[in-house]
Amino acid sequence: MTQETKPRALNRLKSMYELRAEVDRMYEGGVEASEEGKPVAWVMLEGWSNAILNAMGVKTVFPENYSSLCAAQGMAEPFMERSEAEGWPSHLCGYARASVGYSARMVDLDGKIPPEAPGGGMPKPTLLVASGETCDARFKWFQSLGRFFDAPVWTLESPSPGIRERLSSETYERNVQFLIKELKAFVAFLENLLGKKMDWDMLEFTGGGTNEINRLRWEINELRKSRPGPMHTRDFWSVMTAALFRGAADPEVIIEGHQKMYDEVAERVEKGIAGINRPEKYRMAFEGLPPWHTLGFLDQLAERGWNFVIESAYRPMRPRTIDLSMYDDPMERYVRRRYRSLEESLQEEYEPDEVEIIRNEIIRDGISSRLGLKHISDYQVDGVVLHVLLTCRATSAGLNLLQRRILDVLKVPSLVIEGDIIDASAFNAAEALRKAEAFEETMDHYRKVRKELGMPW
Repeated sequence: MTQETKPRALNRLKSMYELRAEVDRMYEGGVEASEEGKPVAWVMLEGWSNAILNAMGVKTVFPENYSSLCAAQGMAEPFMERSEAEGWPSHLCGYARASVGYSARMVDLDGKIPPEAPGGGMPKPTLLVASGETCDARFKWFQSLGRFFDAPVWTLESPSPGIRERLSSETYERNVQFLIKELKAFVAFLENLLGKKMDWDMLEFTGGGTNEINRLRWEINELRKSRPGPMHTRDFWSVMTAALFRGAADPEVIIEGHQKMYDEVAERVEKGIAGINRPEKYRMAFEGLPPWHTLGFLDQLAERGWNFVIESAYRPMRPRTIDLSMYDDPMERYVRRRYRSLEESLQEEYEPDEVEIIRNEIIRDGISSRLGLKHISDYQVDGVVLHVLLTCRATSAGLNLLQRRILDVLKVPSLVIEGDIIDASAFNAAEALRKAEAFEETMDHYRKVRKELGMPW
């Protein structure tokens, strides 16, 4: 086979393209709703508000995801430059900088979508839904966006207890009650803003649909344990957008798309087809958020036989069956269906002897050397890429500790690559590729170490 006819390194799933198209339809639906005078919310991904907003007839779009779309299409830089001109620092979250610059452009155009906006753009919001979870920029970011628009900002808070506290059943119950109260306040705010009542049956429908989508996503990931890995990380990132940043009230289309993906991945497992069109020389995990601006870097690694078979960000949890028949309150059913205790999560993910070790380590040390490593061992990876982000302390601060734990416990080495989610200038693909080539010797060495220790892979 000549170089000209050699297939590309990544073997993309056909079902991915159909699900990826739903993202475009999400933004198209937002524009259409705005043109028809219907409410549109800009939402920060936090896991609770989307189904509620959809049940209230509000179209949702996501500045976080839209910034990644801009970066993937090479359109984020002008928006980030505009945010810096507005006074925002270059070390601020790339998602935030791109959306601030986009909002400033909309102000220039009297609220109209910038003509250069990819994917149809985000229309002027009716409201902004922020979150207090996880990252440094979250609710202040959306408060800043509120300065550009005549739109209210609502911040949803979620409980964030320490890991020792999370083992307590009392803490779990307090967290459930906190979420119920917080989300009911959000519903009351929406009812007052929109002049309509919540459709609780619709919330039951959209919330249940989310659970079914997550079940299929988890089952697809279970198939990815096979050798060779049947689904590359790029396909996972392409379709997670349709599942997590879902703007449509009806989840059936997304469920059907994930069922097709499950069937396609299962067929690949049966036939021994890999997610790359090269021999699977190294099975890899990716830790951290993706370099949305330079995803082609993973194609270059695939040329060398690196098959990324699992990732940390956006990975679904194991599905569960929970009896909700004793709860009359629809909001309580909504919360309890989705919120689980740490003890429950441990029982679902680990063997009983492992649960006991992890529990004792958490009580003694406030952390467990085994916690958060299960996907590394389950997918039997040879190496881990740690993407340290210039503008995201929340996802990068613990990576050095994680690197040591992975090596100490599992004898799997990690490659640190510095970059950013949105800012392409912070990522040197050529340097990263040189580091990757040298890292192959390290992975070969630790393969021998694991074999000498009698480890499963």
